[in-house]
This record gives sequence, C-alpha cells and structure tokens, in this order.
Amino acid sequence: MDRFTVAGILTEIQDHYGVNDSMAGLLQTVFIVSYMIFAPLFGFLGDRYNRKWIMALGVFIWSLTTLLGSFMETFTGFILMRAAVGIGEASYSTIAPTLISDMFAKDLRSIMLAVFYFAIPIGSGLGYIVGSGASSLAGQWQWGLRVTPILGAVAVILLVVVLVDPPRGESEGTSNLQPTTWSQDLKALVRNPSFVLGTLGFTCVAFVAGALSWWGPKYVTDGLKLQVGDENADINDVSFIFGVVTMLAGLVGVSLGSFSATRLRPRFPRADPVVCAAGLLLSMPFMFGGAIVCQYSTNWAYVLLFIGQVFLNLNWSIVADMLLYVVVPTRRSTAEAFQILASHLFGDAGSPYLIGIVSDALQRYFSSSSDPTSSAAAVQAAANTTLGLPPNATEASLVESVSLALAAPSSGNDDVDTYTQFKSMQYALFITMFVEVLGGVFFLINAAYIVRDRERARRLTAGGNPDAVADIPTNHVFADDPMFREQTRELLS
Repeated sequence: MDRFTVAGILTEIQDHYGVNDSMAGLLQTVFIVSYMIFAPLFGFLGDRYNRKWIMALGVFIWSLTTLLGSFMETFTGFILMRAAVGIGEASYSTIAPTLISDMFAKDLRSIMLAVFYFAIPIGSGLGYIVGSGASSLAGQWQWGLRVTPILGAVAVILLVVVLVDPPRGESEGTSNLQPTTWSQDLKALVRNPSFVLGTLGFTCVAFVAGALSWWGPKYVTDGLKLQVGDENADINDVSFIFGVVTMLAGLVGVSLGSFSATRLRPRFPRADPVVCAAGLLLSMPFMFGGAIVCQYSTNWAYVLLFIGQVFLNLNWSIVADMLLYVVVPTRRSTAEAFQILASHLFGDAGSPYLIGIVSDALQRYFSSSSDPTSSAAAVQAAANTTLGLPPNATEASLVESVSLALAAPSSGNDDVDTYTQFKSMQYALFITMFVEVLGGVFFLINAAYIVRDRERARRLTAGGNPDAVADIPTNHVFADDPMFREQTRELLS
C-alpha cells in the first residue's frame, strides 16, 4: 500500500512542491534505488541470522519514515524520507518468501506464495484508494501517508509475537544445512541459468508494473479531461477506480497464474516459465489498446487495462516459486536479494523517471512544433503524422528535447495544455510495450534450463551429486517426462 499511496496523490504533491513529471518520477526512483541497494545486505543477514527480528526492525523503519515524510516542508526532505522507506521494505521483501519456502513444500508452497503475492496488486490498489481517499477526506494530501504507518505498527507487533523462524530447509526434510561464503553464493547464482534468465524476465515485469502503477492514474485523468463533459476530472476519483481495477486484476491474475502452473507442472515440468512468457506476450496488446482508447472511452480503457494487468500478474508467485526450487535453502535470501537488486535497478527504479523524462521532452517539442515549409519537411511531416508525432519532429529535435528535459529546473506543467500532456505521456508509455515482449523472450529461453536446474538444486539440498543431472541435456526426449524422472530416482536409490 505505502509504495502507491504517493501515486494516488501525485498531482497534489506536484502542485504542492512545484515539480514537473521527471522530478515526480524521481520520487519512485529514489525509493526503489534505496530498496535495491539494501536488499543484498538483508539477503546476507537473512541467510545467517534470525529472520524474525530482521523483518520486525525493517517494518518499523518503513512505517516511521513514511509518517515522517508527511511532515516534510521541502521536496528535498520529502524525497529523502521516501528513500529511507526503501530500507525498511528491503528487509521484508527479501526475507519473507524464504520463510514461506521453509514452512511449505511443493504445491502447497506454490499456493502459499500466491497468497503472499496477492499483497502486491491488492496493496497497490489499496494504496491508490487510501491515498486519494484520505487526502479527500482530510483536505490535505499529507494525510494520505498517515494511514499505512498505523498498519505497519500492527505488523511489527504480529511479527514479534506470532512469527516463528523455522530452520532453513525444514520443509524439504533437511535442517542441518550450513551456509557457504558470500562469494561462493554469488558464483553459484551467476552460474545458474534459470536464476539469471528468470531475473531478466522479472526485471521486464517490474519495469512495466512500475511505470504503469506510477503514471497510470495521471494518464487516465488527462485522457478523461479530453472527453466532452469531463474537463474537470479529478485525479482522486480516477485513483480510486484505478485502484479497484488493479486489485481485481491482481486477484484474478495471481490466482490464475498459480492455478495454471500448479495444474500444468505435473505433466509439463517446463510450464512455469512458459506461463510467465505467455502472460507478458498476451498482456502487451491489451495494454496498448488501453493506452490508445483512453482519450475516447475511459470505460473501455479500464476494461483493456484490467485484462492487460491480469496477464501481467500471472508472473508474481510463479517467479518466486521458480527461484526457490532452483536455489538451495541456504542461498535463497541472497538470491531473493539479488533478484530484487537487478529487477529494480533495471526495472521499476528507472521506469517512472525514464517515462517522466521522455514525457517532458515530448511536451517541449510538441509545444514548439510548427508547420513544415519545404518539400523535404513535408515528407518528414507525413512520416511523423503516420507515427503520431508532430509534423516537424526530427531526430535532432528529439535529442535536443530530451537534453532540455534533463536540464530543466523543477517546475509545474501549467503552461502545457492537457492534450499535449496526454499525448506526450502516451508515447512515453509505449516503451513498456516493447519491454513486455523482451520479457516474454527471456522466459521462453528460461524454459530450456528449468528442469535441469531444479533437479540440481534438489540433489544439493539432499546432499547428493548435483552434476549427475548434467548427463541429460535440456532438449533430451525424456527431459520433460515426469514418469521417467521418477523411475530414474527409484532405480538410483
């Protein structure tokens, strides 16, 4: 919730501090940067020390800095508090999945992970609703940040009183595993193709989710203002509806992803990465359609965005499950940490800021565009019109606009009309469509390695020889035959 309460009141924050789109996108970026930098530290600690107390301390820091952020008078102070929030969240997100893996095994673990990862879309949706709702009721956007700290205090109490830290590997029948050195852990992870490819695919998911969740309400609001009769649309109302759509899409998507993987896995051991790839590739056309129709019909935009988010949310619990069964228990917190580091560094840490920069750059040359006066310019104008760009847009003008956007001082967008703001953000968001396709490719390649790496991790956990599975190539005729694998294990035992 806390991560997206800011997104639900983003326009009000921009007006209060007088910042443009790129600086507003930087709010999410600094949070994610802090989050990903501290994730490896908590991963190292989570593999070696009591996970219960590490999580409790992290949630306490998380809640305290969120509350303090609502009292900051300057944008610098506010952005520093948002960075500190990332420290607290890094502890919880890194360690919690490994606790679940040590409590549950096989299909039950998949179900529990799905329940855990419901928190991402549901919390995101509630963040929009709580942020905009509290802001409207109190008449000040600051109150949108003062609800989640109360829930955080309750979480700290429950962690201390209720949670029990199980021995690492207990759910898999092994509780005497000893951690290796950190350098050995990192070398093993880098040499694990399923971990690397799964992380690359998940990075694409994070890139798309980060950009959409941050800019979605503002984009839909601008699209609504372009429709007759809705010129005075309020972002608080849009944030509420967008939050409901996000929650419902999360409920359906995470459930559907977990159910599909659990049902397909016994017959098709490579099903997990294939389902992830299908989710990204199917999500792309619906996201594109939602972005296009937003200025004509908000209802259709919500429908298409809902379907697109359902397919995008297929990935969350499956990616976590894949990481847990291709990595041995004593390295799982480190693996979670570095997946968080990579996926956020190249994913949602930069995507809101990148989209904001591109949007500001497009606004600049949209606003300064003029009619072409030569035949060469006319040809360029025709091509630009086909692409939906201003008639006189050139490569040089694009580069110059991006440079100006990067160098521009923080200021609002009052001098830019709504249509220009909307089209600029629309073209900037098209970047996410290409990233979705790229993520689907990574997951499809991952399918070639997943069976071998899962068996290798199982043997390491059981104390066997992990290299025994190397004799069966990833494209072997029996590589995906569960009966063959079971008979082989029985004969060897």
